[in-house]
Formats: sequence, C-alpha cells, structure tokens
Amino acid sequence: MSAPPLVSREVSPLAVLLALSLVYVIWGSTYLGIKFALEGGYPPLLMAGIRFVIAGSVLYAFLRWRGVAAPTRAQWRNAAFMGVLLLGLGNGLVCVAEQTVSSGLAAVAVASVPLWIGLFSAMRGQRPQQLEWLGLGIGFVGVLWLNAGSSLTAEPVGLIALLVAPMAWAYGSVWSRGRDLPTPFMAAAAQMLCGGAAMLVAGPLLGERFTAMPTLHGTLSVAYLLSFGSIVAFSAYIWLLHNVRATLAGSYAYVNPVIAVLLGAWLAAERFSAHDIGAMLVILAGVVAITLARTRTAKPA
Repeated sequence: MSAPPLVSREVSPLAVLLALSLVYVIWGSTYLGIKFALEGGYPPLLMAGIRFVIAGSVLYAFLRWRGVAAPTRAQWRNAAFMGVLLLGLGNGLVCVAEQTVSSGLAAVAVASVPLWIGLFSAMRGQRPQQLEWLGLGIGFVGVLWLNAGSSLTAEPVGLIALLVAPMAWAYGSVWSRGRDLPTPFMAAAAQMLCGGAAMLVAGPLLGERFTAMPTLHGTLSVAYLLSFGSIVAFSAYIWLLHNVRATLAGSYAYVNPVIAVLLGAWLAAERFSAHDIGAMLVILAGVVAITLARTRTAKPA
C-alpha cells in the first residue's frame, strides 16, 4: 500500500509554497530578531514574556470573537504546563543564551529538538525503527560535536541554556500527546498566555530590569517577533498540518537553522567556524534520517 501524497489534491500548490515560505523564512529569522531585541535593551525573559502575552492575548480575543470555546479548567492546566515547557524553558532559554551566543549557533542547537522527541518517544514505549535509531545516533554525535570545542564552550550559561531548551520543548511536545487540550489555535493562545506570564514573573525574580528605555530598533524587533513569529508563521504552520503530510510541515526543523545561519552572517556579521558548520550538518543529517524513517512507516490516512 503506497503512502499518501505529500499535499492534498484539493490544496493549491501555490498556497502550500507560500505557507512553507512563511514558516521557513519567518521562523528562521526569529533567532536574529531575538538578538536584535536583546541588543535594543530588552532583558531576555521579560522580552519573551511581553512577546507571548501580547500575541496570546490578541489570538485569544480573536478566537473568542469568532465563537471558539474557551478552554476548560483541565485544558488551562495542561496548556499552562506546556506553555512553561515549550515557551518558558524552550524559547526563554534560547533568549537567555543569545545574550552571549550567536543567533545562528542558537538555531543549530535548537535543530536537535526532533532528536530529543525521538528519544522521549522511545522512553514512552514507542519503539523507533532501525533508520530512526541511526538518525538518533548521528544527530547526537552532532550535538556532542557542537558542544565540545565550538564557541559554546566559552559561554557556560549559553551552553547550558541551549542544552536544556530543546530538551524542554521536546518533552513538552511528547507529553502533550493524548492530553485534553482545546483546538490547535486556542491551545496555542493559552500556551502563549501561560508561558508568557511565567516568564514575566521569572524575569524580575532572576534580577531582570529595564535599566534604560529600549531602542526603536529593539522594539520593532519585538513587534516582529510577536506578530510575524508568533501569529503569522504559526498560523501558516497549523494550516500546513491540516493540508499536507506532517513530514512536509515539519521540514522547517532542518531548513530554519540554515536560514538562521545565513541571515546571521548577512545582517549581523556573525562568523561561524568549520567546526560549527560541520556539527550543524551532522545534526541535520540525523534529523533528515528520522524524518525519512517516519515517512516510510507512516500509514495512509
């Protein structure tokens, strides 16, 4: 029995190309947007908290206006846990790391998320296929390579943050399977509200303060992150999940790091060693192997 097509026959290829372009370019550029926001005077956790609380509020208000049901108490509880893991730790620690680490290197580290998802899924009893095990092995060699000898070793805080961030995002993603959650867009709004609120509390507790008025450049970067990064690109991604196979929708995992590295070199004069680029290629090779394995074992809809 053959696998289903990557794209539904009822969907315009042009629409799919546009949605993929939005996810690839916008999510790939958010790492540089974070760097610019930090350079513009925004503390990392407070910046991320502001971003997600505003984006979540806008999305939540729009959905309620459209008649989408509000989450139940149990759904709020699950969304809050996911928001803390995915956004509070997953995104918040990336922002912390980018105080000392280049945006491109942060994107390369985050590319390991599918590897951690595969590992946590295996721990929950979902036995990986042989090619998945190979992908996990290759990918984790790349992770070790990246964290042993690259510019990360000179920045212990950035190193730890970029190790924990993808693990938290992956664990939250695996934990969410089968949980009582609202519709995808409402779940995203609830997670942004809860994760953003958690970071607004954690930031001051960890000593973050606005020591001066943020620059216009930094504020525009935050506006870009909350509007395009948190709403536009996410909406495009949800649309893709409903209209193309998950393999194609998830291809951003190995496209975003490349775009982030290129944008960082072009717009922020970031420099990467052969060691960094080599580790990125190994990590992405592992992610591609896992993706191919899941494509082979996916059952037709």
